[in-house]
Amino acid sequence: MADASAIREHMEVIGADGVHVGTVDKVEGDRIKLTKKDSGAEIEGAEGTHSGHHHFISLGLVAEVEGDQVRLSTTGANAQLFEEEEGDA
Repeated sequence: MADASAIREHMEVIGADGVHVGTVDKVEGDRIKLTKKDSGAEIEGAEGTHSGHHHFISLGLVAEVEGDQVRLSTTGANAQLFEEEEGDA
């Protein structure tokens, strides 16, 4: 797992394939909280959309943090399958 302290607000979260997954709102515990504006972004191959509320990505999916990007160890479409919605734990 990458260093969570390097993850900052407004960083872009991308899949291993370079596809935009979301934008960091903040880190909460062992998860990245994505901004509402970007949560549920349409990703080709992903089933449905869950816009209008926060989604979370496990820090366990973070491969690296470089510059203003958080790169995941899975593709953008697969990352949506692992997203947790507000209230999920």
